[in-house]
Amino acid sequence: MYGNKMKKVGFVGWRGMVGSVLMDRMKEENDFKLIHPVFFTTSQIGEPGPDIGSGVQPLIDANSVEYLGDMDLVVSCQGSDYTKQMHSLLRNSGWNGYWIDAASFLRKSEKSIIVLDPINSDQIEKGIDTGIKDYVGGNCTVSLMLMAIGGLFKENLIQWVCSMTYQAASGAGAASMQELLTQMKQIGEISNKSQTKSSSNILEIDKDINKFINSDKISKENFGYSLAGNVLPYIDSQLKNGQSREEWKNQFETNKILGITNDPIPLDGICVRVGSMRCHSQALTIKLKKPIPIGDLETIIEKSNKWVRVVQNSKEASLNELTPSAVSGKLNIPVGRLRIMNMGDDFVSAFTSGDQLLWGAAEPLRRVLKILIKNSS
Repeated sequence: MYGNKMKKVGFVGWRGMVGSVLMDRMKEENDFKLIHPVFFTTSQIGEPGPDIGSGVQPLIDANSVEYLGDMDLVVSCQGSDYTKQMHSLLRNSGWNGYWIDAASFLRKSEKSIIVLDPINSDQIEKGIDTGIKDYVGGNCTVSLMLMAIGGLFKENLIQWVCSMTYQAASGAGAASMQELLTQMKQIGEISNKSQTKSSSNILEIDKDINKFINSDKISKENFGYSLAGNVLPYIDSQLKNGQSREEWKNQFETNKILGITNDPIPLDGICVRVGSMRCHSQALTIKLKKPIPIGDLETIIEKSNKWVRVVQNSKEASLNELTPSAVSGKLNIPVGRLRIMNMGDDFVSAFTSGDQLLWGAAEPLRRVLKILIKNSS
């Protein structure tokens, strides 16, 4: 325990996908023993809250400034719309507690810090010392990329990075995961029907499936298109410069996490939604400031934090260890396909996968909560 008086911590959005992962991780690490948790709801006021081993308490109105204002810290996984509504109301009421948020709304604020403590613990400590009260989780692929190659940034070796992301259905929410499963089932049914035709062959089956994928019969309420049997080369809204908002976040958030305000490191790429259920992957092209032997790069990468691990650049190791299915539910961050590229001795390729619900969402929030509790006791 960090102090004699436990801090009151209010949790909002704890039943959603990120919130559920956060709750599980806090239980695994016995974090609830360090705080006085209070659970809020936007829809089931008075209903029993979760059982975290210390008795079940009724849920409290998450739209009540009075009740939220009684908390020392608030952790929100409710989404940007909720943050837009309640954060300013709470601050304007005079509340001076810590607000921890999984949503993107506060990331651009000069009064917030995007948290990823294995990479920017110095920024977090400085924020605490200077009175910053808002601590926000970063974009999932940005956080995973920094966990993977953060050592190269720390050593000031990177001139620019191109990140081509392959993002799972879960990045769009639970309903989108369910939609992908429904699409898979529907395509399976079409395939079964096609195979019963006496004249069918694989090309005929493919033709039937493709026709169905492009029809209005396939479920597509969330994605707008079929993700099953397909890839979607656009994520988030469109910006005037041709980027998607998801792609724009790469450079802005990376530099903010690293504390770079002048002469930002250029980062860009294309974000693609793929038909995996959980975990995001990224193919990285890294332009170094000078040529560095691969062995030295591997050492720098692995020394960055205790979760990153270099995978041998072989077919077997890559297929066994660098896939979404290999990292799902795990904190480790594998980095592989490391090699000098044909473009020159200062160009390096890399491929990495990570669970975006852990290091890409819940884990930085869990860890910054512990840091803030410790520093405020």
